[in-house]
Amino acid sequence: MEQKIFRDCTRTFLYKAFGLKLVRTQTVLTNWINTTAEILPHEQTILQLYRQSLTDSVFYWNEQELFGNFIGPLFSLVNFTEPYQYGFFAQRTIAATVGNYELWGKPDGMIASGYEEPETPFFAFQEYKKETDPTGDPAAQCLAAMLVGQTLNGDINSPVYGCYVIGREWYFMTLIAKEYAISNSYSATTDDISTILQILKSLKQIVIDISSKLLAANQI
Repeated sequence: MEQKIFRDCTRTFLYKAFGLKLVRTQTVLTNWINTTAEILPHEQTILQLYRQSLTDSVFYWNEQELFGNFIGPLFSLVNFTEPYQYGFFAQRTIAATVGNYELWGKPDGMIASGYEEPETPFFAFQEYKKETDPTGDPAAQCLAAMLVGQTLNGDINSPVYGCYVIGREWYFMTLIAKEYAISNSYSATTDDISTILQILKSLKQIVIDISSKLLAANQI
Protein backbone atom coordinates (compact mmCIF):
# COMPACT_ATOMS: atom_id res chain seq x y z
CA MET A 1 0.00 0.00 0.00
CA GLU A 2 1.37 3.38 -0.99
CA GLN A 3 1.92 6.04 1.64
CA LYS A 4 1.05 9.67 1.01
CA ILE A 5 1.95 12.53 3.34
CA PHE A 6 -0.37 15.52 3.61
CA ARG A 7 2.19 18.04 2.36
CA ASP A 8 2.52 16.19 -0.97
CA CYS A 9 -1.21 16.16 -1.68
CA THR A 10 -2.86 18.27 -4.35
CA ARG A 11 -6.55 18.65 -5.05
CA THR A 12 -6.05 16.85 -8.36
CA PHE A 13 -4.57 13.87 -6.48
CA LEU A 14 -7.44 13.88 -3.95
CA TYR A 15 -9.96 13.84 -6.79
CA LYS A 16 -8.25 11.04 -8.72
CA ALA A 17 -7.42 8.89 -5.67
CA PHE A 18 -10.55 9.41 -3.55
CA GLY A 19 -13.13 11.10 -5.74
CA LEU A 20 -13.25 14.31 -3.67
CA LYS A 21 -15.08 17.06 -5.54
CA LEU A 22 -15.38 20.79 -4.91
CA VAL A 23 -18.95 22.12 -4.73
CA ARG A 24 -19.95 25.76 -4.78
CA THR A 25 -21.86 25.72 -1.53
CA GLN A 26 -22.67 23.47 1.39
CA THR A 27 -25.39 24.36 3.86
CA VAL A 28 -23.22 23.33 6.78
CA LEU A 29 -20.45 25.72 5.68
CA THR A 30 -22.92 28.55 5.12
CA ASN A 31 -24.43 28.05 8.57
CA TRP A 32 -20.98 27.93 10.17
CA ILE A 33 -19.54 31.10 8.68
CA ASN A 34 -22.77 33.13 8.93
CA THR A 35 -22.41 33.20 12.69
CA THR A 36 -23.52 35.86 15.15
CA ALA A 37 -21.33 34.84 18.08
CA GLU A 38 -20.83 37.66 20.54
CA ILE A 39 -17.46 39.39 20.80
CA LEU A 40 -16.87 40.88 24.24
CA PRO A 41 -15.33 44.37 24.64
CA HIS A 42 -12.03 43.04 25.99
CA GLU A 43 -11.82 40.57 23.09
CA GLN A 44 -12.32 43.38 20.61
CA THR A 45 -9.44 45.28 22.21
CA ILE A 46 -7.19 42.23 21.98
CA LEU A 47 -8.23 41.66 18.37
CA GLN A 48 -7.10 45.12 17.38
CA LEU A 49 -3.70 44.51 18.96
CA TYR A 50 -3.37 41.24 17.02
CA ARG A 51 -4.53 42.95 13.83
CA GLN A 52 -1.92 45.70 14.14
CA SER A 53 0.85 43.20 14.86
CA LEU A 54 -0.10 41.17 11.79
CA THR A 55 -0.31 44.28 9.60
CA ASP A 56 3.17 45.35 10.68
CA SER A 57 4.84 41.96 10.28
CA VAL A 58 2.95 39.73 7.85
CA PHE A 59 5.36 40.26 4.95
CA TYR A 60 8.40 38.92 6.78
CA TRP A 61 7.07 36.47 9.36
CA ASN A 62 7.88 32.86 8.51
CA GLU A 63 5.31 30.13 9.14
CA GLN A 64 6.38 29.50 12.73
CA GLU A 65 6.32 33.20 13.53
CA LEU A 66 2.90 33.59 11.93
CA PHE A 67 1.56 30.80 14.10
CA GLY A 68 3.31 31.86 17.31
CA ASN A 69 2.49 35.55 17.04
CA PHE A 70 -0.98 35.49 15.54
CA ILE A 71 -2.76 32.21 14.78
CA GLY A 72 -1.95 30.50 18.08
CA PRO A 73 -3.00 33.48 20.23
CA LEU A 74 -6.23 33.81 18.25
CA PHE A 75 -7.12 30.16 18.87
CA SER A 76 -6.15 30.59 22.54
CA LEU A 77 -8.57 33.51 22.81
CA VAL A 78 -11.39 31.07 22.01
CA ASN A 79 -9.91 28.30 24.21
CA PHE A 80 -10.53 24.99 22.48
CA THR A 81 -9.64 22.88 25.51
CA GLU A 82 -11.92 21.10 27.95
CA PRO A 83 -9.93 18.74 30.18
CA TYR A 84 -10.64 15.05 29.56
CA GLN A 85 -13.00 15.88 26.69
CA TYR A 86 -11.26 17.69 23.82
CA GLY A 87 -8.34 19.96 23.09
CA PHE A 88 -6.33 21.84 20.51
CA PHE A 89 -3.28 19.88 19.35
CA ALA A 90 -0.45 20.96 17.07
CA GLN A 91 2.00 18.89 15.03
CA ARG A 92 0.56 15.55 16.22
CA THR A 93 0.69 12.66 13.75
CA ILE A 94 -2.59 11.28 12.48
CA ALA A 95 -3.00 8.56 9.88
CA ALA A 96 -5.63 6.35 8.28
CA THR A 97 -6.00 3.91 5.44
CA VAL A 98 -8.17 5.53 2.81
CA GLY A 99 -8.78 3.49 -0.32
CA ASN A 100 -5.42 2.27 -1.61
CA TYR A 101 -3.38 4.78 0.36
CA GLU A 102 -2.02 5.25 3.83
CA LEU A 103 -2.59 8.97 4.38
CA TRP A 104 -0.62 10.57 7.19
CA GLY A 105 0.85 13.80 8.42
CA LYS A 106 1.11 16.31 11.22
CA PRO A 107 -1.58 18.99 10.90
CA ASP A 108 -0.40 22.38 12.05
CA GLY A 109 -3.44 22.40 14.31
CA MET A 110 -6.44 20.21 15.04
CA ILE A 111 -9.20 19.81 17.58
CA ALA A 112 -9.68 16.28 18.81
CA SER A 113 -11.15 14.38 21.70
CA GLY A 114 -8.69 13.38 24.37
CA TYR A 115 -6.71 15.10 27.08
CA GLU A 116 -2.95 14.66 26.91
CA GLU A 117 -3.05 12.88 23.55
CA PRO A 118 -5.46 13.38 20.63
CA GLU A 119 -7.89 10.51 20.18
CA THR A 120 -10.73 10.98 17.71
CA PRO A 121 -10.25 14.09 15.54
CA PHE A 122 -13.25 16.35 15.69
CA PHE A 123 -13.52 18.93 12.98
CA ALA A 124 -10.94 21.66 12.72
CA PHE A 125 -7.68 21.20 10.93
CA GLN A 126 -5.64 24.11 9.70
CA GLU A 127 -2.57 24.62 7.60
CA TYR A 128 -0.78 27.95 7.62
CA LYS A 129 1.56 29.46 5.09
CA LYS A 130 3.51 32.69 5.11
CA GLU A 131 2.40 35.64 3.01
CA THR A 132 5.03 35.29 0.30
CA ASP A 133 6.10 32.18 -1.64
CA PRO A 134 3.80 29.61 0.00
CA THR A 135 4.88 26.07 -0.86
CA GLY A 136 2.58 23.25 -1.79
CA ASP A 137 -1.22 23.37 -1.90
CA PRO A 138 -2.49 24.39 1.57
CA ALA A 139 -6.12 23.70 0.68
CA ALA A 140 -5.28 20.15 -0.39
CA GLN A 141 -3.04 19.58 2.63
CA CYS A 142 -5.84 20.67 4.93
CA LEU A 143 -8.37 18.58 2.99
CA ALA A 144 -6.16 15.48 3.25
CA ALA A 145 -6.06 15.88 7.03
CA MET A 146 -9.84 16.36 7.07
CA LEU A 147 -10.23 13.16 5.03
CA VAL A 148 -8.21 11.25 7.62
CA GLY A 149 -10.38 12.78 10.34
CA GLN A 150 -13.50 11.69 8.48
CA THR A 151 -12.14 8.14 8.23
CA LEU A 152 -11.18 7.97 11.90
CA ASN A 153 -14.58 9.32 12.92
CA GLY A 154 -16.19 6.44 11.04
CA ASP A 155 -19.07 8.41 9.54
CA ILE A 156 -18.51 9.94 6.12
CA ASN A 157 -21.85 11.75 6.27
CA SER A 158 -20.93 13.80 9.34
CA PRO A 159 -19.30 17.11 8.42
CA VAL A 160 -15.63 17.75 9.02
CA TYR A 161 -14.57 21.36 9.46
CA GLY A 162 -11.25 22.92 8.55
CA CYS A 163 -9.45 26.10 7.68
CA TYR A 164 -6.22 27.11 6.04
CA VAL A 165 -4.34 30.38 6.27
CA ILE A 166 -2.03 32.12 3.82
CA GLY A 167 -0.51 35.14 5.53
CA ARG A 168 -3.44 37.41 6.31
CA GLU A 169 -6.05 35.41 4.35
CA TRP A 170 -8.24 32.80 6.07
CA TYR A 171 -10.33 30.21 4.20
CA PHE A 172 -12.86 27.93 5.89
CA MET A 173 -13.80 24.49 4.58
CA THR A 174 -16.27 21.68 5.14
CA LEU A 175 -16.14 18.07 3.94
CA ILE A 176 -19.18 15.79 3.76
CA ALA A 177 -18.82 12.37 2.16
CA LYS A 178 -16.88 13.10 -1.04
CA GLU A 179 -17.85 16.74 -1.46
CA TYR A 180 -16.11 19.77 -0.01
CA ALA A 181 -16.69 23.52 -0.08
CA ILE A 182 -14.38 26.46 0.55
CA SER A 183 -15.42 29.90 1.76
CA ASN A 184 -14.35 33.20 0.31
CA SER A 185 -11.27 34.64 1.97
CA TYR A 186 -11.32 36.69 5.17
CA SER A 187 -8.48 39.16 5.61
CA ALA A 188 -7.22 39.36 9.19
CA THR A 189 -5.71 42.81 8.61
CA THR A 190 -9.19 44.27 8.02
CA ASP A 191 -12.42 44.28 9.99
CA ASP A 192 -12.78 40.65 8.85
CA ILE A 193 -10.74 39.75 11.93
CA SER A 194 -13.92 40.09 13.99
CA THR A 195 -15.75 37.70 11.67
CA ILE A 196 -12.86 35.22 11.91
CA LEU A 197 -13.18 35.23 15.69
CA GLN A 198 -16.94 34.76 15.44
CA ILE A 199 -16.45 31.77 13.14
CA LEU A 200 -13.97 30.23 15.58
CA LYS A 201 -16.40 30.80 18.45
CA SER A 202 -19.12 29.10 16.43
CA LEU A 203 -16.73 26.21 15.85
CA LYS A 204 -16.24 25.87 19.59
CA GLN A 205 -19.98 25.46 20.09
CA ILE A 206 -20.01 22.82 17.37
CA VAL A 207 -17.19 20.98 19.15
CA ILE A 208 -19.03 21.21 22.49
CA ASP A 209 -22.20 19.76 20.96
CA ILE A 210 -20.40 16.86 19.29
CA SER A 211 -18.34 16.15 22.41
CA SER A 212 -21.52 16.00 24.48
CA LYS A 213 -23.07 13.51 22.04
CA LEU A 214 -19.97 11.33 22.15
CA LEU A 215 -19.92 11.36 25.94
CA ALA A 216 -23.59 10.41 26.06
CA ALA A 217 -23.07 7.59 23.55
CA ASN A 218 -20.16 6.20 25.58
CA GLN A 219 -22.27 6.14 28.73
CA ILE A 220 -24.99 4.01 27.15
